[in-house]
Amino acid sequence: MNLSSLLPAIEPLDLRSCLVSYNGKLIIEHYRNHRTREEIAKVNSCTKSVVSALICIAMDKQLLPEASTAAALYFPQLAEDPDPRKKAITLEHLLTMSAGFNWTEFGGQNSFPRMTQTPNWIQFALEQPLSDEPGSRLEYNSGLSQMLSAILVQASGMTTAAFAERYLFQPLGISQYEWEHDPQGIHTGGFGLRLLPADMLKLGQLYLQQGEWNGRQLISQDLVQRSVYPAIAAESPRRGRYGWHWWVDSFTAASDSASPSAFDFYYALGFGGQTITVVPSLNIVAVVTNDRLKRGKPPADVFRQHIAPLLVQQ
Repeated sequence: MNLSSLLPAIEPLDLRSCLVSYNGKLIIEHYRNHRTREEIAKVNSCTKSVVSALICIAMDKQLLPEASTAAALYFPQLAEDPDPRKKAITLEHLLTMSAGFNWTEFGGQNSFPRMTQTPNWIQFALEQPLSDEPGSRLEYNSGLSQMLSAILVQASGMTTAAFAERYLFQPLGISQYEWEHDPQGIHTGGFGLRLLPADMLKLGQLYLQQGEWNGRQLISQDLVQRSVYPAIAAESPRRGRYGWHWWVDSFTAASDSASPSAFDFYYALGFGGQTITVVPSLNIVAVVTNDRLKRGKPPADVFRQHIAPLLVQQ
């Protein structure tokens, strides 16, 4: 593993930040300038992975029941819906984006923008018809993430941000953040969190350490492992599989030996190229933030294109 050539390779990408830690020590630290080091910025859908961590903490504290519990426990209208399949939607279906709702996040139905223009996001998400049997197919849906945030509020009696402060942010030493909320005051489950890149790295390190931080078990090992288990396959153009609001994938590169070099990894992914990537077998955590998209071009997959190939070099 030799990351010495990483910084020259990513310089033309004009990233906001790129951080890599190995065995808990920062070995790559790149910022565009001092401002990007010191100012919080949108992590977009990486927010989903933070909400996943909070749901796991609530389960550990027995504020939330087993993931197989029907979501109708928190949203009775699911049990009252004319479509009886909605009764079968579970907390795990919400976490794995497999609840079955007829939803197109962007493009097509533009379900996400439509939701955010309504006076009640949760009601909008719940009222969407089903197009698939619950549990049968991954359909990316930020409405489900908003439902999880609302469930956390019901279960804990606290706002999502207050719960995060007490049980996740303060133990990790995260003091700078902002978090948007919906018209009902429920903090956004699928986006809207602003963090420092260094604090994003802490979340990845927490998961690499199986939920342990400074001698405290913030999340049980069982739920860390369950949340990043590759539960359901993604459909093209997305790759890999999906866990509990974490993406799961693998990297394989040709090598000089008879067999290729490969490793599994999981990651939080936010629009525009915001990522927190964890490689357990190599004790690596990598964070990338980006805020300068080129029109008509997707952001570079910095981890797969630039970091991963260096990790398998001898």
